[in-house]
Amino acid sequence: MIILGLDPGLGTTGWGVIAADGNRLSHIANGQIKTDPKMALASRLLQLDLALTDVLLEYKPDGVAVEEVFVNSNPQSTLKLGQARGVVLLGASRTGIEVGEYSARTVKKSVVGVGKADKDQVQAMIKILLPGVKLAGADAADALAVAITHAHHRKR
Repeated sequence: MIILGLDPGLGTTGWGVIAADGNRLSHIANGQIKTDPKMALASRLLQLDLALTDVLLEYKPDGVAVEEVFVNSNPQSTLKLGQARGVVLLGASRTGIEVGEYSARTVKKSVVGVGKADKDQVQAMIKILLPGVKLAGADAADALAVAITHAHHRKR
């Protein structure tokens, strides 16, 4: 089973693709979709959608998982994150694939074993679970963690 994990963001959306064969996981690819902050919001959302479509067409996942939005103290940032997440959910749903959604706490607990793990701990475990992986950045690492979580929670 090919699983695409997504960590949505307006500035940077991380993506990670893994293969799950029973309990065995292997890394396929990971990357980041960046939008230009000088562009209008609608154009940035379109840029995100087009780039995500390219990823979906290239890797043809059997499953997709997205990290749930957390609310932060800046309402504008939360709103923009929600809009980017909407684009990601729509793009993934457009394929007809069921989309899993996981909280950051669930992802950390699934990958590290502790729901309050920090980013360094998550990245260290990703490197153990996916030997030889070269991370494209923190958002890509988070996306791989979401994909791993989906692999652990999927119906077999």
